[in-house]
Amino acid sequence: MNVDQTMELLNGAKAEELFCALYGAGQVEAQRERYGTLLEGYRKKFGDGDVKLFSSPGRTEISGNHTDHNHGKVLAGSINLDCVGVAAVNHSNKVHIVSVTFGQEFTIDLNHLAPSPRKAGTEDLVKGLLKGFQESGYAVGGFNAYITSNVISSAGVSSSAAFEMLLCSMLNTFFNEGRMNTVAYAHIGKYAENHYWDKASGLLDQMACAVGGLITIDFMEPADPRVEKIEFDFSSQNHSLIIVQTGRGHADLSADYSSIPNEMKKVAEYFGKETCSEISEQEVIDNLPKVRAYAGDRSVMRALHFFEENKRVETMVAALKQGDFALFLENITASGNSSWKWLQNCYTNSSYQEQGISVALALTELFIAEKGKGACRVHGGGFAGVIMAMLPNDLVDEYVAYIEKALGEGTAYRMSIRPYGSICVSDLC
Repeated sequence: MNVDQTMELLNGAKAEELFCALYGAGQVEAQRERYGTLLEGYRKKFGDGDVKLFSSPGRTEISGNHTDHNHGKVLAGSINLDCVGVAAVNHSNKVHIVSVTFGQEFTIDLNHLAPSPRKAGTEDLVKGLLKGFQESGYAVGGFNAYITSNVISSAGVSSSAAFEMLLCSMLNTFFNEGRMNTVAYAHIGKYAENHYWDKASGLLDQMACAVGGLITIDFMEPADPRVEKIEFDFSSQNHSLIIVQTGRGHADLSADYSSIPNEMKKVAEYFGKETCSEISEQEVIDNLPKVRAYAGDRSVMRALHFFEENKRVETMVAALKQGDFALFLENITASGNSSWKWLQNCYTNSSYQEQGISVALALTELFIAEKGKGACRVHGGGFAGVIMAMLPNDLVDEYVAYIEKALGEGTAYRMSIRPYGSICVSDLC
């Protein structure tokens, strides 16, 4: 379909149904306008032609805080913020990309996919994706893409992974007959970050963005993690997920982040193993004096968090399957408490007077205690940055006003779990 025909597609009943699922019923017209503006931008830049629309969501971590690096379990979900793109094959060996949101425009030659010396930035990431397709035995070709995103940067909702999975969907649709699965997408995104950004990332972000809905991942076999999609109508519970940015902090947090996997692995090392997934909680307890002397007390606390967090993921998955939403919320709170007290990633000891996450959690807990409803926890890496709250829809506006009065306007973002991951929108309309 050309641009005008695709515009007409957006006004159809199928598009309305899809947009309701992706963004909520109240966002249909706004999203039609957003997609329409993107199509006009594409036409102005690249002309008319046989175009397709694509969407790829950001993601939220619901439980499994700092478990993946020790080959544990997580529960994650795709959200209603996404990267959206218009794209078309250009029958050349060039990939042309325009990112409206970040004011970027660049061209990549498929014959020259080596990373730049600095190994950073969007262009290197795209080269890495293209090379990852080739290394994995998939086809690539030239195409034009015009992209926008409302996935919040630096908020732990994986704006980079959303972009990566969007491009994977384009390459799969245009050059691989749609035969690729989302696990292949995730491995290619991981390859790009590992080799073209020198970032030791795993598969959590990419899998959650690519698969969509609620998923649980077991990383016991990290090269081939076990992924299960949880069929649960989150919207039926009339709850929203709110991400609150508490401030980035001024300390260098690299050492804090690295200390968590390293200390957990130090406990495993006592038993001659590499990760906590290879040992049991009972083994640690049975050998506690020697483990404390070998690895240190904080290491032991973090290992105990790992074991209990894995159990919480299992409990929450079972609760969702059984429709026990109250138990699900109860375990979000338990996960948050464990992160604060056992994992200890709500503030850095190097700057203990700077506790944005702790303050935001304290305020949110006071709000929840007064209302008697909801749950909250640290979101993502911790030490500074972001918390998550899950509240009934009729309390969200009040909570946003309450928390933004304390932390500043524009710090709270209302989100929902969407049922689709990275998709070709045109094929579903």
